Amino acid sequence: MTYQLHDLNGKVVIITGATSGIGAAAAKALVEMGCKVVLNARNESRLKEMVASLGENAIYVAGDCSEPEISRAVAKAAIDKFGTIDTIVPNAGIGFYGSILDHSDEDVNRMMRTNYEGTVHIIRAALPTMLAKKEGDVIIVASVAGFRGGDIEAIYSGTKHAQVGFAGSLDRELRAKGVRVALVCPAGVETEFALGVGRTAGEDKLKNYLRPEDVAFQITTIMSQPRTVRTHIWKMWSMRQDS
Repeated sequence: MTYQLHDLNGKVVIITGATSGIGAAAAKALVEMGCKVVLNARNESRLKEMVASLGENAIYVAGDCSEPEISRAVAKAAIDKFGTIDTIVPNAGIGFYGSILDHSDEDVNRMMRTNYEGTVHIIRAALPTMLAKKEGDVIIVASVAGFRGGDIEAIYSGTKHAQVGFAGSLDRELRAKGVRVALVCPAGVETEFALGVGRTAGEDKLKNYLRPEDVAFQITTIMSQPRTVRTHIWKMWSMRQDS
């Protein structure tokens, strides 16, 4: 008998950090599967381009999801336009390579707020709708750095450890209420991440990294699992990356 996957057609998905890389790839894949997507990022011009390319099943709310009022506006837009929320994909994230002393206070605080507070606040905003219907998915895009940080990413790694700890507790809290919590933890992905602050566009090593579409596939796979199943930690490397 064929394994029965969960039908994603018509599901409403919130994605933060949606204008490039993993977020953009996930939005495209989900719309192709029949989902309706609510996109969030700071860059409104890019969001407009994304929505124009994705069509009537996509809307956006511009702003910084680490601000609680922006996250609440994103959740409200999903309800107002599509009537519900089925999945949250907290994907917004930034990173800098270098010593703990290499970057400004402003940049360090922005990274900590975006990576961790942005995750917490979008979930807080969207979760009540899923709890009310006793079904949903929280799929947090973290990193393998959340389990083992390198010597030039201490602060970034700390934010990812925070996501891992947060997700572990949230899984224990929400499982009995019908909401699944999963962590997608890729190694390096060929995106705009850390360009100019540790990476250079077009450098050879990026060719060995994961592609955004690889991570998007894992997100859709988690969503497609039957509701009788939950999986929690998905670590990912390309075949050319060391673990």
